[in-house]
Amino acid sequence: MSEHQSHTHGHDGDLAVFLIGLRVNRPWRPDLWMPTFAAMGPMITELYTAKAAAERGEGPHPGFLSHRTLVALGGPTLVQYWRSVEDIYAYAHAPERHHRPAWLDFYRRSKGSGGAVGIWHETYAVPAGSAESLYVDMPLIGLAAAFGPVEASGRQHARIRRAA
Repeated sequence: MSEHQSHTHGHDGDLAVFLIGLRVNRPWRPDLWMPTFAAMGPMITELYTAKAAAERGEGPHPGFLSHRTLVALGGPTLVQYWRSVEDIYAYAHAPERHHRPAWLDFYRRSKGSGGAVGIWHETYAVPAGSAESLYVDMPLIGLAAAFGPVEASGRQHARIRRAA
């Protein structure tokens, strides 16, 4: 029997989790939902580029840490990890970033579209000490990808891992 590789995330401070999704309500109208779908790629690229530049000392950190995309029948959901809710809002409202023009374009396009595409988001502020994670035989994803991995003892209960 082989031993499992277990890790958790290496951060115990505040963080924010942002979920954003798109639902295709009229699949026969890609002219109405495809621009919304296509807008997310440049935003994610912009966030990773700004994060990398900040890590090289070439600009302010946007607060964005990592993301993953989940695919469902109605449309995708992006799970994003941020340093704070304030960082999310700062990015969302910055006129020089991709989000604000995409947001305004969505509202302009959605008028008269008959609800061809829906968007949603949820923002969660996670206080220090409230996040718990365990990854067994997994590549870096989730909080471990955002904050870096820390070895986890395979027999520890989540409550003990979090307190350690």
